[in-house]
Amino acid sequence: METLRDLSLEYEQRFAALAHYRDEVWQLLVNDFFQQYVGANASLLDLGAGWGEFVRHVKAEQKYAMDLNPDMPARVGQGVELLQQDCSQRWLLEDRSLDIVFTSNFFEHLPDKDSLRRTLQEAHRCLKPGGRIVCLGPNIRFLPGTYWDFWDHFLPLTDRSLTEGLRLCGFAVERVEPRFLPYSMSQGWNPPLAFLKLYLNIPILWRLFGKQFLVVARRP
Repeated sequence: METLRDLSLEYEQRFAALAHYRDEVWQLLVNDFFQQYVGANASLLDLGAGWGEFVRHVKAEQKYAMDLNPDMPARVGQGVELLQQDCSQRWLLEDRSLDIVFTSNFFEHLPDKDSLRRTLQEAHRCLKPGGRIVCLGPNIRFLPGTYWDFWDHFLPLTDRSLTEGLRLCGFAVERVEPRFLPYSMSQGWNPPLAFLKLYLNIPILWRLFGKQFLVVARRP
């Protein structure tokens, strides 16, 4: 079983050398793409926040970050309420209290589909009617071997399996991009920010380079 010390060490080994670049990438991704899903008055949860690159940059009235990583509190920045808990257990949030749940490269770290189901059920409980969950993650359909190059990848997912799971948990799926972003900033190619900005605006490039899915679903 993975320990909290493992979590801390894994992040340090993978991302410390690229921390500044990752932060710049996420600032661009938020400003040029993901902010469209988050209103200025929104209540938002960053699920699996890690080092907080998303939640630091997104604009929202109320921001929460959930992760077991012991380094999270020192990373997420000011004005973020911390939830250091197992995401598959009942969240320390009221029913219908969130407008947005955002999660990136997190579900594959859960131990099994039962844990994912319980997590999605909690997201459904805590979202307001009309609230959305925005999911980004590696698509094993396009990464059949590379997907397993990380010690803490346990749960194989595709855009199709996640879409089905969301529907089983009561969500209405609004958008599915099987190929969205390139795969990883801890291995391989780290493109210049100018290319990434261009990439986001030319969806045909997604089909060439995209290895991560984007799935957006709404609580009816």
